[in-house]
Amino acid sequence: MSQQPVPKFRVRVGPGECPSPHSFGNKVARVAWGLVWLFLFRPTPTLLHAWRAWLLRAFGARIGRGVKVFPSTRVWAPWQLTMDEFSTLSPDVDCYCVAPVKIVSHATVSQYAFLCTATHDVTDPHMRLVTAAITVGDQAWVCAGAYVGPGVTIGQGGGVGARAVVTKDVPPWMIVAGSPARVIRQRVIRDSTDLTADERPR
Repeated sequence: MSQQPVPKFRVRVGPGECPSPHSFGNKVARVAWGLVWLFLFRPTPTLLHAWRAWLLRAFGARIGRGVKVFPSTRVWAPWQLTMDEFSTLSPDVDCYCVAPVKIVSHATVSQYAFLCTATHDVTDPHMRLVTAAITVGDQAWVCAGAYVGPGVTIGQGGGVGARAVVTKDVPPWMIVAGSPARVIRQRVIRDSTDLTADERPR
């Protein structure tokens, strides 16, 4: 068996070689938000969406009307979050918004999904942080347990299947699934005249 070559450079991620990219002010704000989340956000009854929206706005989030953010949702830095009207972050969503995250109107991110805007450069000997924004488009749906990686845009009306791993943009009105995610079909919304009596809004 041939011997693997010894790399010329070695990975070093100690505080001396790889200092935190986050400012002191950022760290203080995150500690403050963590305490607010723990004592004023997390324990609240599910129906108090307006109260949780107010708390997020107090920390710089841009929150539209009718937004739903559930008590167990984790938001890393609210000042990096934008949610347009009637969008939803469901229970136990992890919104790791090191870079900006935008949830456009009427979009839904379902339970246990992970929106991850940060990774590390594996070719860098100091594993430096790399960040890129995520956008979940108008009327899009990220299903339960899905992972959406840095820099991904889910187009208008796009759908992400449960447990999918999305590292590339999702075209508008397409559904992706799998790991890695791939397009499986187009998303077609039925006309309201096609709905049965039980399906029609009351």
